[in-house]
Amino acid sequence: MKHLPSLLAGACALLALSAAHAAPTVTRLTPPSELFSSGRPEPVIARFLPGQRFDLQATIKPDAGQRITAARFLIDGKPVDATVALRDCAAGCVKGVAAETAIATVRAVSLQKAGRHTFSVEATQADGQTVSATGNLDVVPFTAAMGPKVKNLIILVGDGMGAAQRTAARIVKGGYAQGKVIQPLAMDTFPATGMVKTASLNSVVTDSAPGMTAYVSGNKNNNNEEGVFPDDTVDAFDNPRIEYLSEYLHRTQGKALGVVTTADVFDATPAGNAVHTSNRGAGTGIVDQFFDDRARTGLTVLLGGGRKWFLPAGTAGSERADASDYAFSASDPHTAEIVKRWGAAPGAKDKGRDLIREFQDAGYRYAPTRTALDAAVAGAGADKLLGLFAFSNMNVALDKIDGRRGAKKGLAGGSVVDDYGFPDQPMLDEMAQAALATLRKQPQGFVLMIEGASIDKQAHNMDSERWMLDTIEFDRAVQVAQDFAREQGDTLVIVTADHECSGAALIGGSMLTDQALLDAATKKGAANLRDKVVGVYEKAGFPRYRIAADGYPEATDIDYRLLVGYGANADRYEDWRTNQTPLRDAQQPLAKSEPLKWYPANAAERDDAQGEFLVTGQVPGEQAVHTATDIPLSAFGPGALAFTGVIDNTDVFFKLAQAAVKGTTAPADASGAKRPAKSPRR
Repeated sequence: MKHLPSLLAGACALLALSAAHAAPTVTRLTPPSELFSSGRPEPVIARFLPGQRFDLQATIKPDAGQRITAARFLIDGKPVDATVALRDCAAGCVKGVAAETAIATVRAVSLQKAGRHTFSVEATQADGQTVSATGNLDVVPFTAAMGPKVKNLIILVGDGMGAAQRTAARIVKGGYAQGKVIQPLAMDTFPATGMVKTASLNSVVTDSAPGMTAYVSGNKNNNNEEGVFPDDTVDAFDNPRIEYLSEYLHRTQGKALGVVTTADVFDATPAGNAVHTSNRGAGTGIVDQFFDDRARTGLTVLLGGGRKWFLPAGTAGSERADASDYAFSASDPHTAEIVKRWGAAPGAKDKGRDLIREFQDAGYRYAPTRTALDAAVAGAGADKLLGLFAFSNMNVALDKIDGRRGAKKGLAGGSVVDDYGFPDQPMLDEMAQAALATLRKQPQGFVLMIEGASIDKQAHNMDSERWMLDTIEFDRAVQVAQDFAREQGDTLVIVTADHECSGAALIGGSMLTDQALLDAATKKGAANLRDKVVGVYEKAGFPRYRIAADGYPEATDIDYRLLVGYGANADRYEDWRTNQTPLRDAQQPLAKSEPLKWYPANAAERDDAQGEFLVTGQVPGEQAVHTATDIPLSAFGPGALAFTGVIDNTDVFFKLAQAAVKGTTAPADASGAKRPAKSPRR
C-alpha cells in the first residue's frame, strides 16, 4: 500500500500523456457511406450521374483545447481542386456538438468517370496532429440505348397512394361486374408496373420530403430534408447539396421544369423538385428559392396553393417571416461557396417581399382562380405560368366538386370552398392541362411533376371518401398526361407515390343500405356498426357507385358501400358514412377565424362518438401515419419497360436520366405509346 500514491501518480501521468496525444476524430463524412460508418464497402449509399454535382463535407472533433486549422478532400487519392470552407461550431451546431468542432465543406463537386470511387478527408489540428476518414460512392454509367432519347419527363406522384388507394379508386370509379373491372383507371392501362422500396436515409418509414427527392436526385435524404444530406449545423439552408434532375437536365440540355400540386407549393413534394433545405417547413425561404434559383432549375410553371408565402408580411393572409427565410453571408465561406460554386441566389431576410409581383415582372402569367387559369392558357397562351389558388393547401376533390354542384355542406350556409374563401379552384386535371399547354412550347423539352397531395392528407385524417375522390382526381390528371404522351411519342410518364399512408385496407362492403346504416348508428356499438355492417368475402359483393358527367360519384353514401379499415391509424369512431366537412386545416392562415374555426380539429372531434363504435388506433396522436410498405409504380411511353421488378426509389432517378440523356433501354415500340410520325424532337 505504501507504493499506492506513486502508482496513482504514474497512472495519472500516463492518462495525461495519452490525452495530450489523443487524435482528433471525424464524426460525420458526407456523402453518407457505409465504408465510413461501419467499415463495410457495401451497400453503397450515395450514387450520382456522370457530371452530377454534389457537396463533400466532414465534421471533425479536435482534442480538448485544440482546434482544426486545415482540411482537404481527396477523391481516389487525388486532392480535390476546390476551396475548402472551414468553420467551427461556435456559429451554431446541433445539440451535443462542441463549439470547437470544425465543419469542412467543398461545394459542387462532380465526377465523370463511371464506377466505384473513394473519397476522403484529411484534417490537421493546431498541434500538428492529423486525422483522416474514407467513404465510397458510385457514379452510375449510362448504358447503350436501344431506343430514342426522351424529350419530356412527366412524374405523377399520388402522395400517400399505396395499392389500396389505387384499388379503391378503381372500385368507386370503374366498378366491377362478376369480378371484372368495367372501366379501368388510366394508371391501370400503363404497360409496365413495378414495386418501389421507399425507405429514407434515416428510417424505414419515409416522409414526403425524401420520398420525393429520391426520385429526382438519386440519393436518400433524411426525413424532413429536401435535396440535401444531413449535417451538424442548425442553418436550414446550408446543408450539403445534391443536384436535382431538373437542375441537371436544365444545365446540360436546357429543359424546363413544371411543378403542379393540390398542396401548398412550399410543401415537401413540390419543393422536393427544386429546393435545397433541411427543414421542409421553412416556407418563406422555400418559395423564395423557387423564384430566385429559377435560372438553375428552369422553373417555368408553378401551380398549387400557398399564396400566403407570396404576399408581403402585413397583407391579409400572409405568413412570410424572416425566421423561415435565408440569407447567405458573403463573409462566411461556408455559405458564400453555395453562391459561388452552385450559382445559387444569396437570399435575403425580406418578409416584405411581394413575390407574386416579382414573378409577374419576370414574365409569368399569374392565375389566382380557375377562371384566370383558363384565360392564361387560352389562345397563344402563357410562356411561363404561376397559379396560386388558395392561401395554403387547396380544397380536396370532394369539396371542390360539391362546390361546383352547389351542395351547401359548409358551416356558414354555403359550400366548403365558400367557407375557405376560394370557390373558383381548378381540379388537378385542369391544372395538368394548363401546365402542358405552357410547357409544350419548350424547344428542349421539360420535366413536369404533378402531385395529388391530399390522398395523403385525407388518409392521415382517416377520411376515406375524401382520399378516394382525390385518387380519382389524380387519375384524371394521369389521363391528361397519358394523352399528351400518346400524342407526342417522345414523352415518358411515370405514376407512383412517395410512400403509403395509413395502412389502408379494403376490408369489404357494407351489408346494409344507407338508410339501414343510419339506423344502425342510432343503435350504437360494435354489435350494430361492425358485426351487422361489415361484409367480407362474398358478402362484400360489388359496390356500385353511379358516376356523374363530371367524372365523380353522384353520391358516396350509397347502399352496400365500400368499407375501408386502417392499419396505421389513431383512435377514431366509425359510422362508415361520408363526413360532411373536412377536418380543420391548421396550415390555413385564417384557420382560427370564422367559419374555419368551426371545422373539427381532429377525427375524434369530427366523429363525436357517433354510434359509439370506437376503433382503437395502432399509433399515438390524432392522425394515421405513413407506412414502410412498398408502393406501385406504373410507366408509359418510351423507356417504360425499364420500370419493372422491385426497385429502390433512388433507381427511378437513374432510369429517368438514362431515357433523357442517352436514350431508352428498350425498343420504343414496346413502350405502350404510339411512335411519332417523325423522329422525336431533341
